[in-house]
Amino acid sequence: MARYTGPSTKIARKFGEPIYGGDKYFEKRNFPPGQHGLAAKRKKQKEYGNQLKEKQKVKYMYGVLERQFHNTYKKACRLSGQKGENLILLLESRLDNVVYRLGIAPTRAAARQLVSHQHITLNGQVCNIPSVQVKPGDVVAVRERSKSLEVIQASVANAAKHSWLEFDAKTLTGKFLNLPVRAEVPENINEQLIVDLYSK
Repeated sequence: MARYTGPSTKIARKFGEPIYGGDKYFEKRNFPPGQHGLAAKRKKQKEYGNQLKEKQKVKYMYGVLERQFHNTYKKACRLSGQKGENLILLLESRLDNVVYRLGIAPTRAAARQLVSHQHITLNGQVCNIPSVQVKPGDVVAVRERSKSLEVIQASVANAAKHSWLEFDAKTLTGKFLNLPVRAEVPENINEQLIVDLYSK
């Protein structure tokens, strides 16, 4: 199972926003990485560069690699509606992202690890595939033997609520009520740039 394992703060600095969540190191050095830091002369980004940068940002944000991201985009193109919105909704309905949105894990990377280490159930069955698409009505829960994990307890205590999800903090059980409306997804993403990139 391939995944990005490099430095996260450096990637966040590259895009100029904390794409992996709260990061004290990013707050200290919120300028692009490089030998000369703020003093470096940076060329103005062209149209293609902006499109590529946006695609890379979303890839890193949701923790998917190139082939998987491209396959998700092709799937979004086959659905009715706007391609860009469909892409974001498909990424939002991944199991690892749903675990993160429910507040069971503090980051998407932590959510991916909980899923792959078999701490999460989907409709009562253990599921260790982070990319599984969760459908409206599906129930996502923490396994009984994993409910006492410190990382889960700490994350649930600071969880944010989302309108398309229902979560019971006592039983650590959540329900995916419906696909979110694009405006409800809090990430700063310009999906039209990604559509324009793949349309070339």
